[in-house]
Amino acid sequence: MKKASFMLFLATLTACQTKSQVVDFKETFALDKTHKEVSGMVFHEPTDKLWMLQDKGNPAELYAYTTKGTFVQTLKIINQENTDWEDLSQDKNGNLYIGNFGNNDNKRQDLRILKIDGTKLNESVTEVSQITTFTYEDQKDFPPKKSNLLYDCEAFVTTANYFYLFTKNRSKGFDGTFYVYKIPNRQGSFIAKKIATLKTCENYKKCAVTGAAMNKAETKIALSTHDNVFLIDFKNETSFTQANIKSVALHHNSQKEALTFLDDETLLIADEKEKGANGGKVYTLGLH
Repeated sequence: MKKASFMLFLATLTACQTKSQVVDFKETFALDKTHKEVSGMVFHEPTDKLWMLQDKGNPAELYAYTTKGTFVQTLKIINQENTDWEDLSQDKNGNLYIGNFGNNDNKRQDLRILKIDGTKLNESVTEVSQITTFTYEDQKDFPPKKSNLLYDCEAFVTTANYFYLFTKNRSKGFDGTFYVYKIPNRQGSFIAKKIATLKTCENYKKCAVTGAAMNKAETKIALSTHDNVFLIDFKNETSFTQANIKSVALHHNSQKEALTFLDDETLLIADEKEKGANGGKVYTLGLH
């Protein structure tokens, strides 16, 4: 190879490698030691707080932190069980939504999304103001075969009219496939309509979808995995195409289960505290 061609090859290779690297990913603060299993998080502008929830086996509560990491409040949700709370979302009016749809074994038939009125967040106890129950339109067996365990969910975002759910693939022979479903954002029982089949990567530990967030303008969606963030430019449901997914490698593998937009250029990401390991922290990721 001629010297000029070789130098061009090296420059191109370096540019590709640089594009995949994240230099603006850093630890921001540690969570309270009682919050070892944070699985959903939103930055809520009306209260200027980070609201979080924990997953299966934990109390039916939400927890509020300042953006600097001070734990300031617990909100108890009465008359509800934390069957398997897996994500937390919000709408433009400041209402919060709890995704009680964790389904590791793909056999649950009581999947639901719970709405918390944003005006109640300064209280210590509240009730849900809306319950949306649903089933997946294409799930026929509970559970399905091990090669078709595609009906767990740990991620969703909210608009005024719809919830968009992103499933977690637990199939034997994981290939990165996940489904996107649409459900009306209102009280009642619905069939979740599948609107897309997409892929991340073929490494389960790096690419199974664990959380979702939408920016305030509703123009961008971020999906978390243990070692990557996947970004989708959003206009409407036709935006869910393979060509419209951009991956951002974190080069930091931990049990990341939650993320939220602090602003259009900044994500906050939380991981669970793993036994005998690190975790239980919130990180900042700059999107440039």
